[in-house]
Amino acid sequence: MLLLTGALCVAQQQQALEQANSIRILKKEHLMELLSNGKVIRTYQVALGSGGLAPKQREGDARTPEGHYVIDSRNAASAYHKALHISYPDAADRKRAVKLGVSPGGAVMIHGLPNGKGWVGPGHRLYDWTLGCIAVTDEEIDEIWRLVPVGTPVEIRP
Repeated sequence: MLLLTGALCVAQQQQALEQANSIRILKKEHLMELLSNGKVIRTYQVALGSGGLAPKQREGDARTPEGHYVIDSRNAASAYHKALHISYPDAADRKRAVKLGVSPGGAVMIHGLPNGKGWVGPGHRLYDWTLGCIAVTDEEIDEIWRLVPVGTPVEIRP
């Protein structure tokens, strides 16, 4: 019994040490990686914006942005099963939008499925359906929620 208790404590300590300190999203591969000190600790298949794989240019284009951002807030009462807000648009995104004469948009998040639709599960990944966000299953966002604090850097690659 003592051996089992010791093993459980070690497992809990390892899980606590696995908190992510960066996120990498690979749009073409539809993958999101959580990293701890440069080592991938979790990988998720994701659905992206329905506007295609080109980088976000303006509000309403339903594209997922590309660049370096940060998780700047968390919303447990979102219209989706939990949401981590990404700091898009940054200064370069706003400057590009001004040149184009458009709004850059915002409200880009990593989130679960729409509330009440969790039963869809991994089937949501059959096509890109978001308005520019990164979507995972409800179970996955629960895990991500525990591992990703506000302030975590996010790199979104093509």
